[in-house]
Amino acid sequence: MLKQLSLKFKNDAARIEFWIMTGCMLAALLISILDLAHQNQMSTQTLMPLLFSYLVTFTIYLLLCFYLAPAFEAEDRAALRGSLFLFLFMALAYLVGIINIYFSALLGLKLLYIYFNRNRKNSESSLYDEAALLTASWLLTTVGLLYLSTPLMLRFYLLFVVSAAIVLYLYAVHVILPAIKLKNRKTLRYILRMFLFTLLSCIAVCLISLSFKGNDRVLLTPTANAVLVIDMGDEGNIQNLVILNFFTQLLLVTPLALSTYKRRNAKKQEEISMLKTELGQSDANLNFLKSQINPHFLFNALNTLYGTALQEQAARTGEGIQKLGDMMRFMLEENVKDKIMLSRDIDYLNSYILLQKLRSATSPSITIETDIEEYQGPLTITPMLLIPFVENAFKHGISLQNPSHIEVALQIEGGTLYFDVHNSIHNHQENDPEKGRGGIGLENVKQRLNLLYPNRHELVIRENAREFFIHLTLQLTINN
Repeated sequence: MLKQLSLKFKNDAARIEFWIMTGCMLAALLISILDLAHQNQMSTQTLMPLLFSYLVTFTIYLLLCFYLAPAFEAEDRAALRGSLFLFLFMALAYLVGIINIYFSALLGLKLLYIYFNRNRKNSESSLYDEAALLTASWLLTTVGLLYLSTPLMLRFYLLFVVSAAIVLYLYAVHVILPAIKLKNRKTLRYILRMFLFTLLSCIAVCLISLSFKGNDRVLLTPTANAVLVIDMGDEGNIQNLVILNFFTQLLLVTPLALSTYKRRNAKKQEEISMLKTELGQSDANLNFLKSQINPHFLFNALNTLYGTALQEQAARTGEGIQKLGDMMRFMLEENVKDKIMLSRDIDYLNSYILLQKLRSATSPSITIETDIEEYQGPLTITPMLLIPFVENAFKHGISLQNPSHIEVALQIEGGTLYFDVHNSIHNHQENDPEKGRGGIGLENVKQRLNLLYPNRHELVIRENAREFFIHLTLQLTINN
């Protein structure tokens, strides 16, 4: 409902603005005709240019209202491709004195209004957004300076050199630089291209300036008919303008366009990297969730606890059940968090190893040694980064028929964790239910480490025919 009211208000405001603007233009045209009649200058030679001026002005206004504004507000901005020609037409009509100065300012304000009310969801239309903003700003600035006591050369500079700079800047940022992509030392190629286009812009500025040379009317000031009249004066002004244009395009526009492109490209790369990180982390977490609970291990643990309960007074059984409950609670409650206290992850690690020791307690050929430092400090860690290495060791390092050994060590120094797992290697029998199970997998852990701890970890993996060894160094942070 609120959206419908907002649209209705917006449509009503646009309709009111259109009729006010149309009425003002008709009134201004009528006053201009009466002024010509009052001065006894009414003739075909004076009336036709006046009518043509208002016709062009009104046409541009209609294009802004019914073509440019809807295109800028739409999510699909494909229609904006023709807007560059509209901006160019507006600038040329203003320079040659077709559009009334006062209406040029109003058209500039209308263009600025369209820009600030554009649909910002489409990032691919930055060329048209920038062109609209720069064109409107150029129009309003030059019109405003006509009423100030500014040096004549500054007005020439803003009218010709700045307009050329806008065109060259847009072309560099949106055409030249994306084409060469600044790879493999292509910056020099960009500078050479910009030098070439600078020379072309100097020729264009010179030719345009020559076309305004010898005007017999007042220099760059609002005239009786309120149109822009330009007289470039002598050839010295044209020469100075061309020199200023050369240095502006080469020393100002060239590095500015390069800096703008690099900044935007870096921002895009950062956004892409962030999206890849989020996607990769989601993929890693999904794979992890699919394999974090090993049903076969849980059934074995329960069977072991059941057998132990038949043999003993339930002391070990109670401890085992408690550890298993702690593990399940950890998986359901804390495993979903981005970061947990390191002490909690170590508790889970100890619980897992204790349950595995219960499985192998009746096999004297299996040796399990741990040197895990007790820690209660403020360091945090991403959950379930360490357990896959231990799970992998028990999966491949335990055999009931052959001597087996597993060694797990964990130390913390400052903010750095040192983790080592060393185990024997045994191939599973064909009827072993663990055979073929991928578990969490070391590749998944590597992926998570690269995503979550870039440049903050070192993982060393060594393997031979009988033994497997991993060493992980991880720089941790404190939970704020």
